[in-house]
Amino acid sequence: KIKETIAEGGIVAIKGIGGFHLCCDATNEEAVKRLRELKKRPAKPFAVMAKDLKSVKRECLVSEEQEKILTGHQKPILLLDKKEDGEETLCESIAPGNPKVGVMLPYAPVQLLLFTYDDGIRMPSFLVMTSGNTSGAPICRDDKEAVEELSQLCDLILSHDRKIRIRADDSVMDFYKGEPYMIRRSRGYAPLPMMVTMPWKGQVLAAGGELKNTFCIGVDGRFYLSPYVGDLEDLRTVKALQETIHRFETLLEVEPEVAACDLHPKYNSTVVAEELGLPVVKIQHHYAHILSCMAENDRKEQVIGVAFDGTGYGTDGTIWGGELLLADYHGFERMGSIEPFLQIGGDISAKEGWRIAVSLIYQQTQDKEQTMEIVKKINLCSEPECKVLLAMADRKMNAVLSTSAGRLFDAVSAILGIRTKSTFEGEASMALEFAAEAYEKEIWEIDEPADGESGPDEEKKEPEDRLIMQTGSLIKYLTEKKTEGIQAEKLAYIFHQKLADLIICGCRKIRKKTKCNCVALSGGVFQNRLLLRMVEEGLEKEHFTVLRHHLIPTNDGGIALGQAAYAMQYIQEGK
Repeated sequence: KIKETIAEGGIVAIKGIGGFHLCCDATNEEAVKRLRELKKRPAKPFAVMAKDLKSVKRECLVSEEQEKILTGHQKPILLLDKKEDGEETLCESIAPGNPKVGVMLPYAPVQLLLFTYDDGIRMPSFLVMTSGNTSGAPICRDDKEAVEELSQLCDLILSHDRKIRIRADDSVMDFYKGEPYMIRRSRGYAPLPMMVTMPWKGQVLAAGGELKNTFCIGVDGRFYLSPYVGDLEDLRTVKALQETIHRFETLLEVEPEVAACDLHPKYNSTVVAEELGLPVVKIQHHYAHILSCMAENDRKEQVIGVAFDGTGYGTDGTIWGGELLLADYHGFERMGSIEPFLQIGGDISAKEGWRIAVSLIYQQTQDKEQTMEIVKKINLCSEPECKVLLAMADRKMNAVLSTSAGRLFDAVSAILGIRTKSTFEGEASMALEFAAEAYEKEIWEIDEPADGESGPDEEKKEPEDRLIMQTGSLIKYLTEKKTEGIQAEKLAYIFHQKLADLIICGCRKIRKKTKCNCVALSGGVFQNRLLLRMVEEGLEKEHFTVLRHHLIPTNDGGIALGQAAYAMQYIQEGK
């Protein structure tokens, strides 16, 4: 009955080894569209499970290293490039507008049976396998949860009587320069410890971030990062975090002396840490990112940290996200950032990049009429919307000063007409990256000089006490070129190139000032492999030592490691 339902275009919830999956035929456009509607997930890519390696190779490009990971015992979801001449059995709705697709092979007996059970029912070679949960909630792990939450999302539920103690979503892995580059570290990898050679003694617990939450337990030089917990906006996920912490403490037989958490006073992870009844150490978000990169690379000495992500609470009460820090395990100094701008509209601005775009254009023109004219020319939003936003900017209503690199990417995506809104985190930025990569591929093929045109001049004023990367003049340049009708893909590429130049130039200036020659790259923006490559290669040309992530996520799924490392150093200092 189960296989029949899937083969006929139905949706089935299937219990695996770390929780339930929602499953349907990945080659059936109608079935996938229906699952998107039910799950309220209009565009975020779905992961697929392939029958075997042969099926994967029909649809995707698979290198030797990727094949080893795909067929190895961990079985993560691997982000693979779609073949241009593939058989196109996967339907378009799996990963709309995305040159990659997330693929894994079966890892549980029940999954193997779906593909190979000899009952005469013809099954597709690819099945959607997406986490069985309602949006924002943790993955369902028992029948009661499945019936309550998934009944409205599927036609049948297939369960078994093996109890799932700790939820474990599938791990998600990209590849960069022939090596694994972790996006979500969970089943198959967590809770394997990260080892550092620091002579630390003690036991700590780090509660992690608010989005993509994982926590970390540190025992001397060993750091056990938990499986992926999820976004803590939902109280069910907060409860899952508390439960999993308790189970881990029991399993590892630890009694932490200190709890570490984010500096943000309103994060639920901060509340969880404060309720543990331990002394609490609060660590700035971007500093934790850099420490996690240092710990993964077992780096003891000071680094220049490039922390680029969506948002984090700064020590000055503003939003940070495009930072240059001088950091070691004792503390950090904010040496530089992208140019601050007004982030208008609170949380909604993270989903609607056009709002940031209008704010950035207004910041450059300092003139309402001119801003309205540009906004109209590039078709950014309606006139009434623009007027409201400019009024909010003037009155500083629901507006906070921000240096968020993630929001900068969203704004550029909107200015170039690639995506003005996002239905999932990072959608506009991803589309911007794909556009730039498509252009790079094109210029390689026609072999014209990559630079195309010279961008804005990066040397300018440096207010306050820190170096400012001149992203404002970059926005001005891109806006002008867009109104002149220059191809969006070309401008997307120039944006990546010029932003990388600004970062490299900033690191050069800090090195001159401090003699520090090692750079650590961390934060969700570095999931963008084009920017990562441009920055890394540019820094190496300047003879910097460059640290980046490998098996610990560069996004917020990795910051608990940095928090735990800081807490461990904190204990050593007898604080």
